[in-house]
Amino acid sequence: MSPVPRRLALFIDGANLHATSKSLGFDIDYKRLLIEFQSRGPLVRAFYYTAIIEDQEFSSLRPLVDWLDYNGYTVVTKATKEFVDSFGRRKVKGNMDIELAVDAMSLAEQIDEMVLFSGDGDFRSLVEAVQRRGVRVTVVSTISSQPPMIADELRRQADVFLDLMELRSKVGRDLSERPPSRERAAPPPVRQQVQRRARPVRAPGASDDLNA
Repeated sequence: MSPVPRRLALFIDGANLHATSKSLGFDIDYKRLLIEFQSRGPLVRAFYYTAIIEDQEFSSLRPLVDWLDYNGYTVVTKATKEFVDSFGRRKVKGNMDIELAVDAMSLAEQIDEMVLFSGDGDFRSLVEAVQRRGVRVTVVSTISSQPPMIADELRRQADVFLDLMELRSKVGRDLSERPPSRERAAPPPVRQQVQRRARPVRAPGASDDLNA
């Protein structure tokens, strides 16, 4: 009797994954990424988290967010918050860790494997909590860059560490191939409330012409 396929869910820290792929010299092709993980087992959900500066006339993230929203991803966004630090410098804050953690814990009973695209050490406790519920955790980041993009404590806690460089041929696109409309900077940390826009996970059709 063949083994039962493992139910997967993807949790993508958008800003972190963007910075990681840039450190390795390529862009993420989100169409290919979705297809790659659909081939590994039933994909219950693919979450993408990012914060957006709402009052800009045009955000370089908007085309990406819209494309993901209509092509199998559950996009979770919120507006950034501005503050002035102790040195009088203007800072922008857009942390999505809590939203990602809440979704991961809520979905833990429905999946067999969590795939976390982030190297942020703050997620170590979340990974441990999900593992206690019997979920296998794969963390995708890289140690191929200098310095490595993944915190050592997160890498140690994961059941499997997958270096993004190993996925380059399957989910990557060289920076030189990027058309002008694609985002050119790390996603800035769209609404005053967190938005969750869920779409059924499916392989994008051949007619989809916008990738990340």
